[in-house]
Amino acid sequence: MRPFLLTPLIVAVALFMENLDSTIIATSLPAIARDLKQDPLALKLAMTSYLLALAVFIPASGWAADRFGTKRVFRAAIAVFTLGSIFCGLSSTLPQFVAARIFQGCGGAMMTPVGRLTLFRSIDRSEIVRAMAFLTMPALIGPILGPPLGGFISTYLHWRWNFWINVPVGVAGVILSSLYIPDIRDENVSAFDRKGFVLSGAGLSSLIFGLTVLGRHFLSLGANLALIAFGATLVVFYVRHALRFANPILDLRLLRIRTFWASVVGGFLFRIGVGATPFLLPLLLQLGFGMTPFQSGLTTFVATAGALVMKATAQTALSRFGFRATLLFNAVISSAFLALNGFFRPETPQAILLAALFVGGFFRSLQFTALNALAFADIAHEHMSKATSLSSVAQQLSLSCGVALAAAVVETTRGFSPHGLIGYRDFPPAFFAVAAISAASALIFLRLPHDAGAALAGRK
Repeated sequence: MRPFLLTPLIVAVALFMENLDSTIIATSLPAIARDLKQDPLALKLAMTSYLLALAVFIPASGWAADRFGTKRVFRAAIAVFTLGSIFCGLSSTLPQFVAARIFQGCGGAMMTPVGRLTLFRSIDRSEIVRAMAFLTMPALIGPILGPPLGGFISTYLHWRWNFWINVPVGVAGVILSSLYIPDIRDENVSAFDRKGFVLSGAGLSSLIFGLTVLGRHFLSLGANLALIAFGATLVVFYVRHALRFANPILDLRLLRIRTFWASVVGGFLFRIGVGATPFLLPLLLQLGFGMTPFQSGLTTFVATAGALVMKATAQTALSRFGFRATLLFNAVISSAFLALNGFFRPETPQAILLAALFVGGFFRSLQFTALNALAFADIAHEHMSKATSLSSVAQQLSLSCGVALAAAVVETTRGFSPHGLIGYRDFPPAFFAVAAISAASALIFLRLPHDAGAALAGRK
């Protein structure tokens, strides 16, 4: 296998394991709750505790990679995630399960950004676009494959196997990373930003947790809004600290680089819609159209086929049209297909539904590839670790915002129902709202120079 493909494939497998795990648990919650003799609502702690671990430790991932080396940190992250999966499968009480998810999240927080950092530091810039095509697969396939696989395992095997299937993948990841992942580190690592770590960790975890559970009756509305306000306040304090401190844990000064700014800010808006899709579409198919979880998962899985087709065409599209034109027009096209979900009805022919999901998956995957590659087009080698941490935090926050916004719109439209039940008519406003925000990302890409990322796209 060609060297430039080996590293992204190893990283992609690890990221797929993480993305699959994060969505597979949602389908298995009722079965887990019955086995642990808990209310399903209480099991939401297992999902939110994982997100909290991500919010706290993602900012420190770049510094850890510089200090201890990419091979060591990435390998340790896979090992911690795999060990956490074993602990999840062995849990017999809710506190044990939540603790195992937090432990698992510590590994996941390092696995994603350090994996990307390893990729960007180990291959030539001219190969980044093709390499990033592999890394878009986990983000797209995981949320789609998770629900049907989780439903199948929980129905015909046992929910614990949802976590134990990570073990052989994790073991393979540790072995392959030991053999083939390069050990890259910075010889001049700055002191660890303790104050920034506390402010960013507490602020982001409060903000992401508050947005994730908003509208899900996990907390009272007042407590939920207070938590979000508290998190936002700490984030403001962190911004003030970061602009004054020489080496902050999340370096906001990198946003002065136009291509990185466009990728982070434009990507934030675009991912709001994408983050809402795995939440909205299964609910529409199940609650609106009466499909079973397994049928719903098989239907949405067709978007993966579109993403796989894109993998072979991303480099060609970017070489021909460039990053600016691709991101600009593809943002509108992808958002249009996202909004199209709002026009689906129970009587919509299955062929039309599947075709729309297939094409939409293609364009979303192309946008992901372009965004992730452009982020590092003009980042100096010594700043890559901080850029990776900052972009990873922005992605996590945007996905949480997408789910929170979608849930709030559905709850609002359901309030007008005479019986208070969710039907397919409650979903179009949510799809239209998140699609409009995703389309607004085109205004960010419009400000890119025409030659942005030319070296990555293979253009002169």
